[in-house]
Amino acid sequence: MTTSRVPRPSPDGTRDDATNALEQENAQLRHAVASHATVDQAIGVLAAIHRLAPAAGFDVLREVSQHTNTKLHTVAETVIAWALGKPLPELVGQELEAAVQRRSGQRNASDAEAG
Repeated sequence: MTTSRVPRPSPDGTRDDATNALEQENAQLRHAVASHATVDQAIGVLAAIHRLAPAAGFDVLREVSQHTNTKLHTVAETVIAWALGKPLPELVGQELEAAVQRRSGQRNASDAEAG
């Protein structure tokens, strides 16, 4: 079954508030799913390049987002583009390196305590 994404008016030509609310919620959920997939891909990039655990990769993205005043999904898109050969904006690169170093330092300290 296929559905159209074109809003349909009711038989009297109007649309009710419930229909509008559901369509808005649907659009928000579609955006959230797409953003989540982008963030997951960026976490994978950080895991592969910097050998970070997924939780640490998310923390790195979150910190870069906060320190650069950039939305998380935008930072994730930038990291993915970087993995594909595009240069990182200078501020993002600096914050990314600093956040990775903080996470690597935590991992090394944990390894030393365990050993």
